[in-house]
Amino acid sequence: MMTSMSRSPLRASLAKDPREVAGMFDAVARRYDLSNDVMSLFQVHMWRRVTRAAVAAGPGTRVLDLAAGTATSTAAYAARGARAVACDFSLGMLAEARRRHPDIPCVAGDALRLPFADAGFDVTTISYGLRNVSDPLLALREMLRVTRPGGRLVVAEFSRPAWPPFRALYDGYLERVLPAVARAFASDAAAYGYLSESILAWPGQEDLARLIQEAGWRGVAYRNLTGGIVAIHRAVRPPA
Repeated sequence: MMTSMSRSPLRASLAKDPREVAGMFDAVARRYDLSNDVMSLFQVHMWRRVTRAAVAAGPGTRVLDLAAGTATSTAAYAARGARAVACDFSLGMLAEARRRHPDIPCVAGDALRLPFADAGFDVTTISYGLRNVSDPLLALREMLRVTRPGGRLVVAEFSRPAWPPFRALYDGYLERVLPAVARAFASDAAAYGYLSESILAWPGQEDLARLIQEAGWRGVAYRNLTGGIVAIHRAVRPPA
């Protein structure tokens, strides 16, 4: 019997052990996209559209899509003619990505040790995954390494609403409403407790912008979506 101090084996902790986090995403892969739709109140579709516009993939663009999950966005880049690669450290997510998008290259990889050569991509993007790595600064430096000089970074991540009343309302949603919605729709509701905790613990927009700058990127800018619930950060690798 689990005690009150026990944690679900499918729920990662904020220590973000890679095996715990990958195992958690393995468990929710099958219903991941449906759960995202419901728990974001379907805002995720707009967030993806804005992210795709920031990536600006076109014919021949080499795109690395990190934390690609079920490769929904990777497939959209490929549909525009990009040479897009989906990379994730959850084997369950990659299996679901291959099932849905058999023509998309899917690579198992850790953001802290990317299995790609230097300067191999024109654009590196990560959506809702930077928050899940144990060392975001190292991950951003790895993204810099695999992006060509003059290439671009696009980070979509949960953030902090700027208006205090809205921020208080959103925090209440994360703490009380989201767990109830997860119990109704998610394949493993306990895993989504980590989602709330990790969002609340994640730095705000300006702090993330400074971290991206510290990793060596330049021209860092961001755009708030849905009042700052999500922020899209953009940056450029300096020319050689």
